Amino acid sequence: MRIDVFTIFPAMVDDFADQSLLGRARREALLDIRVHDLRMATTDRHRTVDDAPFGGGAGMVMMPEPLFGAVQAVEPPRPLFYLGPAGRPFDQSVARELGALDGFSLLCGRYEGVDERVRTELVDDELSIGDFVLSGGEVAAMVVLEAVGRLVPGVMGNQESADDESFSDGLLEYPHYTRPAQFRGHEVPAVLRSGDHARVARWRRAQALRRTIERRPDLIEDRGGLTDTDQALLEEFGEGI
Repeated sequence: MRIDVFTIFPAMVDDFADQSLLGRARREALLDIRVHDLRMATTDRHRTVDDAPFGGGAGMVMMPEPLFGAVQAVEPPRPLFYLGPAGRPFDQSVARELGALDGFSLLCGRYEGVDERVRTELVDDELSIGDFVLSGGEVAAMVVLEAVGRLVPGVMGNQESADDESFSDGLLEYPHYTRPAQFRGHEVPAVLRSGDHARVARWRRAQALRRTIERRPDLIEDRGGLTDTDQALLEEFGEGI
């Protein structure tokens, strides 16, 4: 998969993409992440990418000329997503949607954002990682790279890990334990040490349901509520509601 990122801070994104799973995937040619400096298409000696907004107001706006110029010079894979607060909410389902593509690109805004003509004439869509304000789109780009990159086959050592995580089935993930079995008076649940894999699977499902009910009831509502099977699992492990 090829992912292009356009930013005025290429070193920030490039360094992140060289670390951990992403870095290994780049080195093994599983991910082709290309980071481009938006200043490449500037024409003045100060390499200016922003200017004051028409109509007045605080802050600066990224100009269309360097942004159009950079994208047209590179001809990156489409769709091209602008990262901004008005975008489509980025969640695990969108990550999977992007993970099924051969490639896509990300445009990082800064200052007060980009000239509206960039949004209407250059990019294909917009993405938002949450209802809060950042100084720029670089952190959001890193989130998208991480969430999508790990879904590409071969990037994770065990691909089943990507299918058995929070939000993979509309639920939060069940709790995990490792050695020692006893730690400061707290024991690992006996079911996990029983060797009964079918019962372990049912317990994990019940725990995922319970955790989601407690912490993200909206996810349960999005699934259409609890099924009879869900209720039976919760009752089996004393988690009935």
